[in-house]
Amino acid sequence: MNARLLIENFQEFAKSRNIDRPTMMSILDDVFRTMIRKKFEDDSNFDVIINPDNGDLEIWRNREIVDDDSEDIWDFDKIPLAEAQKIEPDFEIGESVAEPIKIEDFGRRAVLLARQTLIQRVKDMERDNLYQKYKDLVGEIITGEVYQVWSREALILDKDENELVLPKSEQIPKDRYRKGDTVRAVVHRVDVVNGSPKVILSRAAPAFLERLFEQEVPEIFDGLISIKNVVREPGERAKVAVESYDERIDPVGACVGMKGSRIHPVVRELMNENIDIINYTDNLELFISRALSPAKVGSMKISEQTGRVSVFMKPDQVSLAIGRGGANIKLASRLVGMEIDVFREATDYEEDIALDEFTDEIEGWVIAELKKIGLDTGRAVLAVKKDDIVRRTELEEETVDDLYRVIRQEFADDDTLPDEAGAAPVAAATPPTDATEPTPAATTDAMDPTPAPDADTDSAPAAQ
Repeated sequence: MNARLLIENFQEFAKSRNIDRPTMMSILDDVFRTMIRKKFEDDSNFDVIINPDNGDLEIWRNREIVDDDSEDIWDFDKIPLAEAQKIEPDFEIGESVAEPIKIEDFGRRAVLLARQTLIQRVKDMERDNLYQKYKDLVGEIITGEVYQVWSREALILDKDENELVLPKSEQIPKDRYRKGDTVRAVVHRVDVVNGSPKVILSRAAPAFLERLFEQEVPEIFDGLISIKNVVREPGERAKVAVESYDERIDPVGACVGMKGSRIHPVVRELMNENIDIINYTDNLELFISRALSPAKVGSMKISEQTGRVSVFMKPDQVSLAIGRGGANIKLASRLVGMEIDVFREATDYEEDIALDEFTDEIEGWVIAELKKIGLDTGRAVLAVKKDDIVRRTELEEETVDDLYRVIRQEFADDDTLPDEAGAAPVAAATPPTDATEPTPAATTDAMDPTPAPDADTDSAPAAQ
């Protein structure tokens, strides 16, 4: 392969990879100088002249003429007088000789190696550029096209046809893709696998929701409203704490928009994920109350030393605080940065019995089903209508009837019970004292993942 063909082939390859002319010239010069160093040990006295437009390559070896008996005739930049005069008889000692070197002088193997090196250098540069490009884009939204879908991930192509990966774990559970679909996702991270960058996208990360709000809400983009924290159960529910730096701007209303015009595009992009927008406040007690929306908090005790907060509320609010599958209480805990324990407000004049005391008459799995929806005492069960228990749990009507019968037998002498289970509240509620701390109806330490449906959690407020 001659020099012209080598340069022309490389030029075509470089153009196909969108390599600019200065970069291409730099790569060519570096590769040819590497060839020179391998053959002559040093390239400092060589001139490499490349004209990619016509494929010309000139390599000149510059040496100083010395006497044939000089001690430095073997230096890389010296040439004996006798050898110089073979090139030009008129040369004299002290003059410089510029000797042309043909690419064929390097040998066929060296030329083929140069060709491979040129291609490899371009690929290495592409990898470095791709890594740096997406490293700078971490946390930003990009748009791509689905190229291939596998069970564990989807391969996405960006506008430059770079390959990006959207793992199943970073997808919203309701996402379904086919080849050619357009996908928006946030750049989650950039890994290096076997020396090559692997760009990982995410639609499940909180940053994706945050960037979507920046696109839909000008006040957030302009910095007038700050997103303090975002927590998500992808595809199910999210909580966003926002704060306004301008007293004239309502941060919650600005994020929701007129008739939901701003929040609806975000919800659609997230596959109908319910989003609670919460007005952030430095008042921790108020912030916790807002975070537990739509449940109404009665009172609470905060322990900053242990990082836990005990929240007391009416029995009918417990299931709202817990949410479907425990999502609401888990998100609220992550939003405020504290573990939240929900307690049902007890009465100071009525005797109640924990469901765990009924293990002789009621099977353990039935008790577990009731606890999932915040019912952990006999009176709490009797305060809920049969239809509600059947709807919220996996229990059959006959099983619930047996529950009522067994529990009512324990309260046979109590005149405060309603004639029909669930027809009236059990009693007025009073917060427990420190000496009689109740067992929490729910805690974020060990929340059962099994869904505990609630009539109101499906239509969670878009703003609080």
